[in-house]
Amino acid sequence: MSAILIPPIAFVLYIILVGILSGLGKLIAEPNSPANTEKTKSYTGGENLPLKVGVPGYKQFFVVALFFAVLHLGVLMLGSAIISPITVLYLAGLILALLALILG
Repeated sequence: MSAILIPPIAFVLYIILVGILSGLGKLIAEPNSPANTEKTKSYTGGENLPLKVGVPGYKQFFVVALFFAVLHLGVLMLGSAIISPITVLYLAGLILALLALILG
């Protein structure tokens, strides 16, 4: 029983299990008929989908990601440091960096 906990054996067993479940799913699934295009449309409550696709930007995401990266790494550094004047200077620099990220 403990042999299935060995990673290569577990990986092979999971691949076999996924193959079996995928095959069963294909047997149970209804065949796709290209004649009925209503099945492939998104459900929008009777409204037509807009033709213009919105493209979100990543600028806001990168600002938030950088904010949390700086914050978490800074707290890890402060948590592992001893209290000294250098630590206070590092904390002041961390606060300035976070303010620069927030204010843009």
